[in-house]
Amino acid sequence: MSTNRVEIVERNLDAYLASAKPAATQLPPDAPLRRGSHLTARKAVELFEDQVLSRALDVAARELKKTGRSFYTISSAGHEQNAAIGAQLRSTDPAFLHYRSGAFMMSRWRRRAGSTPLFDTLLSLTASRDDPISQGRHKVWGSRPDWVPPQTSTIASHISKAMGMAWALPRARRLAVDSGLPMHSIVACSFGDASANHASALSGIHAARYIRRRGSPVPILFICEDNGRGISVKTPPRWIQDSFSHLDYLDYYGAQGEIDEIWDTARQAILSCRNTKTPTFLHLRCERLWGHAGSDVETAYRSLEDIEEVESRDPLLRNARRLIETGAATPLELAAIVRDTRERVRAASEEAAARPKLSTLAEVIAPLAPYDEDRCRADAIRSAPPERRAELFGKRFPEEAHSATRRTMAAHLNAALTDEMAKRPETLVFGEDVGKKGGVYGITRGLQERFGEARVFDSLLDETTILGVAQGAAHAGFLPIPEIQYLAYIHNALDQIRSEASTLSFFSAGQFTNPMVVRIAGFAYQKGFGGHFHNDNSIGALRDIPGLVLAAPSRGDDAARMLRGCLAMAHVNGRVVAFLEPIALYHERDLHEEGDGLWLTDYPAPDGSEESVLLPGEVRCYGPEEADLLIVSYANGLRLSLQAAKRLEDEAGKRVRVLDLRWLNPLPLAALAREASRVDRLLVVDECRATGGGIAGDLISHLVESDYPGRIRSVRAADSFVPLGTSTAAVLVGVEDILEGAREVLS
Repeated sequence: MSTNRVEIVERNLDAYLASAKPAATQLPPDAPLRRGSHLTARKAVELFEDQVLSRALDVAARELKKTGRSFYTISSAGHEQNAAIGAQLRSTDPAFLHYRSGAFMMSRWRRRAGSTPLFDTLLSLTASRDDPISQGRHKVWGSRPDWVPPQTSTIASHISKAMGMAWALPRARRLAVDSGLPMHSIVACSFGDASANHASALSGIHAARYIRRRGSPVPILFICEDNGRGISVKTPPRWIQDSFSHLDYLDYYGAQGEIDEIWDTARQAILSCRNTKTPTFLHLRCERLWGHAGSDVETAYRSLEDIEEVESRDPLLRNARRLIETGAATPLELAAIVRDTRERVRAASEEAAARPKLSTLAEVIAPLAPYDEDRCRADAIRSAPPERRAELFGKRFPEEAHSATRRTMAAHLNAALTDEMAKRPETLVFGEDVGKKGGVYGITRGLQERFGEARVFDSLLDETTILGVAQGAAHAGFLPIPEIQYLAYIHNALDQIRSEASTLSFFSAGQFTNPMVVRIAGFAYQKGFGGHFHNDNSIGALRDIPGLVLAAPSRGDDAARMLRGCLAMAHVNGRVVAFLEPIALYHERDLHEEGDGLWLTDYPAPDGSEESVLLPGEVRCYGPEEADLLIVSYANGLRLSLQAAKRLEDEAGKRVRVLDLRWLNPLPLAALAREASRVDRLLVVDECRATGGGIAGDLISHLVESDYPGRIRSVRAADSFVPLGTSTAAVLVGVEDILEGAREVLS
């Protein structure tokens, strides 16, 4: 059915052009299509050329798929009027686009000398490694020179980061951070009418309005391309208009009718957005031809009469009629454009399909997790000027020997954030309650006073917005340090890390990155307070994300060193990092007994030494090298393991060595192998849930597959949500559980 309807739509256009009569008077090239319009005859013909090229590429995708040489058939057919927007936005207006943006991109590429939109699109459709944006990893619309970061197919999840970039651009100018974009750039973001119902879409649009209400500029153009359907589900009539046309702090423009009317409405919306810096909603009426994709059989849910009615409103057919009737072009001129374009696409299709594909694992994952250890270390050990530190800390630096320097993890994190913000003027710290309050646990206390509200600020209560702002700010030249109050809360917005932030480098072959260090208060052991939502002990969803760095400090000095390393990885290699801070250890002072102060540490001075930073793979060991047992753990589990190790030594005379992993993704497997080779008894203490929640399974499988000859056991938390009160002890790992596991593996 799909192929036949493609042929029918093409024949309809050909038949009209063959039978149409030219207008009695031809318009001069620079004359408007109608009195008062800003669309000239010349530009209207160019738009038609771009739209025909987009359509021909959609046809080629389906033809190539028949022979297994194309791998993507979601087309832009019926949405070609978005060319009127692509042609009017500047190439320095970043564009976050959904998948029906073919004509938009053809018009945008037209303006850059030397661009090859026809062949580049075919390379993308055929998954060729010569594709200039993704190198064959995905069919995306994207271009580094044209400021189009590639988007995945996740529904509306790109809207929050587009909003974040629109918020960040004016702030970058205010803080003298180089965004690489001129002063009056705006951000464009397109999506479909069905996607407009998604929580991610509503979150992004709401946040833009909220931020504008608070007085900050948000120059974003939301482009809703309304074709009336989400695959098979109809959008109610007037739903988009009724939902968005009346909202405060959102300027609404409805674009429909002839191509010159759409052009003029788009022009008004773009100019208004650029001049007022107010979120602007451009509602573009579209059609959807040929189903959702090549595999979508429309007759399963639409009548033939309905399909034919939509085809009669084909924008190419309508635009051809408009150009001919106004005298902007003759039927012969338009027919020649159609014929020549189709022939060029057919000829180029064969060449593109023959181009090489990615074939090895190394090729595929090359941009996934770039890491230059030497450059990262050099960047991490760099410190702020002493005079700047003195200005921020006062007469005594936190590491100075003559002061009471042994401090908790919370104090060290606060000092490390101060140092990093002093040395990196592009850093931003934000999240719920991080400003005057200083965070729920006081980690950001005093930062807003030191660095101002432009760099340390409270967000609205929405994790999707927090992570969207982080991505957008990173696009604008910032190095964001967003805070998520609790680990359980990040699941509200995990798609922003999984499908957006962590995929960007992969799908752009490293041409776009959104570096950030996401601080997350996590893990459990709050002595019964808070229940599950403040004691989440599952990191499986984060460890499942390719390329995401996952850091988990267990002591204050380590936390400071690791934070420096993480920010260096973000800055140097554009990495996305989740920095998991154990809530129970923020203010912990003691190790074995009350008042011993053994969990307090000195602040590691940012003195330019290699010892002042930590990077992935660098672990810490406690206890003798020659031991009866090696315990492997992290975060809260480390402290509990050290307590258990002392009891084993005191009560049974066992020598125990304890390994702190520090890094949970990538796991420090080389260090594990090195330490495991010294013992024949090994216990993994994993404070996360037993099944898929933590790291024990991966560590043990690695040891087994590496032919570790000794005995291995693990202690893990129960597969349960964390309850309230003293019953937490029944769910979580405790010292007695570790002792029981150790005795078993030692027996």
